[in-house]
Amino acid sequence: MARLESSHPYLADTRFAAFAHRGGELEEPENSKRAFAAAVAMGYRFIETDVQATADNVVLVFHDDELSRLTDGQGDVAALPHSEVSQARIGGTEPIMTLEEALVTFPETRFNIDIKSDLALEPTLELVQKMNALNRVCLASFSDHRLGRIREQLGDAACTGAGPRDVAALKFASWGLGFLSSRCQCAQVPVSEYGITLPTRRFIYFCNVRGIAVHVWTIDEADEIRRLIRLGVNGIMSARPSLLKQIAQEEGVW
Repeated sequence: MARLESSHPYLADTRFAAFAHRGGELEEPENSKRAFAAAVAMGYRFIETDVQATADNVVLVFHDDELSRLTDGQGDVAALPHSEVSQARIGGTEPIMTLEEALVTFPETRFNIDIKSDLALEPTLELVQKMNALNRVCLASFSDHRLGRIREQLGDAACTGAGPRDVAALKFASWGLGFLSSRCQCAQVPVSEYGITLPTRRFIYFCNVRGIAVHVWTIDEADEIRRLIRLGVNGIMSARPSLLKQIAQEEGVW
């Protein structure tokens, strides 16, 4: 297997990146300060999270467009001011953090930030620049357009994840088909898409020799975590951080 050499500080000094997905939502309230604190106390250096923006451009650590699945509140996040959204409680108990609060509260943590909406894009970029946090965030999105905007505005200062177009380009190029044009530093992929297995030894090697880390989401079963570690992936995102840590320790990559 190739040794990953990355020029971005986000990936520096990391043999294997264990991510607490949304802070570890199968063990603690999703994307809450309590979840993040539990992951950090467990020894996690990486947390995967999501951001939305309120009507007055406050960036929140929150996955859904709407409040009702996760909180005791109602309404679309983008249609409400922060003063209203801040009254909602995740699971009825935990307040919704702002991204600024998360970055301040956990100053040593590296965050993988999935920007969930166009509204959240510009305020997120402004915030991470204002807080000098670009060295410890990876900016990700399922929108190729948003990723293009990030790379256009921030250039090589930003560590970015792979969008759908990037993943397709990397997979085809690993087969010797097409031309690689991706500018991502992290290929964060599911195990399979449209019936095609994405993290194979060939794909991991192809990415790693080009300085691209392969992180797989969201893996919550022990046997699959173990299999992927032995396959050589550079990181795993799990909603069960205690399980991921246990197996990573057993496999000697923690």
